[in-house]
Amino acid sequence: MADAKVIPFDDDRSRGSRGAGSRRRGSAAEPAPVGEGPVGEVQPLPVRGAAAQGPAPEPDEPEESPGAGPTAEDGGEDGGLERRVAAGLSFLRRRLTGDYEVDDFGYDAELTDQVLMSLLRPMYEKYFRVEVKGVENIPAQGGALIVANHSGTLPLDGLMMQVAVHDHHPADRHLRLLAADLVFVLPVVNELARKLGHTLACAEDAERLLAQGELVGVMPEGFKGIGKPFGERYKLQRFGRGGFVSTALRQGVPIVPCSIVGAEEIYPMIGNSKTLARLLGFPYFPLTPTFPWLGPLGAVPLPTKWTIQFGEPIPTDGYAPEAAEDPVLMFNLTDQVREQIQHTLYKLLVQRRSVFF
Repeated sequence: MADAKVIPFDDDRSRGSRGAGSRRRGSAAEPAPVGEGPVGEVQPLPVRGAAAQGPAPEPDEPEESPGAGPTAEDGGEDGGLERRVAAGLSFLRRRLTGDYEVDDFGYDAELTDQVLMSLLRPMYEKYFRVEVKGVENIPAQGGALIVANHSGTLPLDGLMMQVAVHDHHPADRHLRLLAADLVFVLPVVNELARKLGHTLACAEDAERLLAQGELVGVMPEGFKGIGKPFGERYKLQRFGRGGFVSTALRQGVPIVPCSIVGAEEIYPMIGNSKTLARLLGFPYFPLTPTFPWLGPLGAVPLPTKWTIQFGEPIPTDGYAPEAAEDPVLMFNLTDQVREQIQHTLYKLLVQRRSVFF
């Protein structure tokens, strides 16, 4: 594989149409017919004679059996199972007939909600046991840029952050991650990343998503953060040239700092085979206590305990439009975001009882 070229996030060069871009899968589903409203209550007719002397006694209501369980009509287990089977069959029908949609970036909301998140959730809940803090700091609507630290040799931290927003945000928001171009040249990974809503880490795509009111996630450390040695864990690398700040200023959206603890220890990187990395076209080739010595078993991450904390948003809507071109302001805001993330990392590390518990 040829050496992967990393496109910096703050590269403002206009790019052409993307091969994995948007396309509509078939026609949109027709709206379900609106049912008729509830029938009004029928009034009893007047009665004569003996029937008018007094109201008829109401029949005794049958007593419920102590062991009787909920029926399908009451939403019991049988009814719930039937609904799940029906929903699953309906989902399969739409996938087979192409009756679903993707957006301009290839994001498949239905597949993400019903399949991909379900595959990531066991790792999130059972394996890494992620604890989420400060999710209320993410705006309930409108665009926002979430900036997080990056670590772990493999980019599992971005996926776990995406599940955290998806499952815990009270407004059921979705996070769209910006990824390096290496992600989009790997077979299978490319298609899955697009379906999950990821797109190339460049200013053009980020601004389009923010203008549409989306939550956008970026990890400015890039390969420098994810591929750093274990001895430098939780020490933030350089945040580039402040391209993410310039993008936020142009769109007037808040910047939400995010600190992730636990990802640094899943693959303790004790070495880097630069020769193999160059041959394979990777930015680095990690050597850990288990990989590649144990083969495929060495690729299993350690079950560390994670904490993801979203900090208070930093507003940018109070600056003039030309502020996005001010290098001093961009440097100051970049440093403010970086310092806030680093300070929170240290605080979470002090509070942590153990790497695994």
